[in-house]
Amino acid sequence: MLIRLILEYPALDWLSHLFTMMPVSGRLDLRCLYGAPWRIDQAAADIGGIAYHAPLAGSVILEDPQRGLSHRLDSGDILLVPSGLAHSLYDGSGAPPGPASSRPGLNMVFSENAGSGERLDMLCGHFFTSLQHNRVLRAYLPPLLIVRGERHVDVQGQGTVGVQVSSLLSLMRSETENESLGGDALLNALSTALFTLTLRLASTDDAAPAGLLALAAHPRLSPALTAMFEDPAHSWTLPELSRLCNMSRATFARYFQRNLGHSAADLLLDIRMILASNELKKPSSSVASVAETVGYQSEAAFQRVFKQKMGITPAQWRRASASKRSRRSSRT
Repeated sequence: MLIRLILEYPALDWLSHLFTMMPVSGRLDLRCLYGAPWRIDQAAADIGGIAYHAPLAGSVILEDPQRGLSHRLDSGDILLVPSGLAHSLYDGSGAPPGPASSRPGLNMVFSENAGSGERLDMLCGHFFTSLQHNRVLRAYLPPLLIVRGERHVDVQGQGTVGVQVSSLLSLMRSETENESLGGDALLNALSTALFTLTLRLASTDDAAPAGLLALAAHPRLSPALTAMFEDPAHSWTLPELSRLCNMSRATFARYFQRNLGHSAADLLLDIRMILASNELKKPSSSVASVAETVGYQSEAAFQRVFKQKMGITPAQWRRASASKRSRRSSRT
């Protein structure tokens, strides 16, 4: 008797769709062990990089490089800098900081100083995306994102996402201390998971800033988001999307613009351009077939829109991607 095994794959939520289309990788750079006074002047990240800082013990003062404000971070908080801007962190004592020294471990570098005041234990690293994907993230995430860990854990230590983030950070700290084989690969994998968990945690906050995080906090909009990610080639209209969410067109448009800071049409266009840039990396995909895949009946129309959004033509994008792959291959 012939038995057929059928594998059923669960449908992805829209945020999983997004990170499947534009993957993010993580890297842990330093574990900082400082006594006050201390100061960190973080240079601007390369395009495609997002710095992160996660205090495990002690407190941190962040100088907001855009608004000139100061923010305090405590143990359990996480700072992301999607804008890539240079920024400074310090202890807040007002005393001039002394020098820090680097101590290489098996899988990472420890940065230490001779300060004797309040102790800081902090993980510092970066998340990385491709250049075109980073452009989208910067458009839909705030320039600075501070996620308050303790706000999401109640007095019994409950709060699913908050506990997950806390457990992940504890595992990262433990892994830096064990110096086991494969630790570098594991720490980077944990850093990658930290990005998604941090965004998930931020999206549960009532004060989530406008952008992807605010959208994630409004489940009424999920049907429209899922539809656009699952079928970006469809010529979605405002009436269609609003019906999926059981809203009037005016209410849907107002909710979307207020929470995302962009219209549904803007987001659909960005989804299409992400998908197109990925497809153009495949040598077997012609520009005409890519145009059809992302919903354009006219290759000329697709080329025009792609250049407006990406700054170069599809052919130039394809050549640049092939050149990058060739350089990577030559280094291996």
